[in-house]
Amino acid sequence: MNVSFIGLGVMGFPMAGHLISKNSNLDIKVYNRSIEKSEKWISKFNGAF
Repeated sequence: MNVSFIGLGVMGFPMAGHLISKNSNLDIKVYNRSIEKSEKWISKFNGAF
């Protein structure tokens, strides 16, 4: 299943991480205004943007 997550702030970063850690069959793509937060999330949770 494909899931997109917009906003990796105080709530978004851990929420998207929780989704991918509990559902390994999800393909999660993330977006944030600042590319650094997206890159940090991708390196931690092996996602895409």
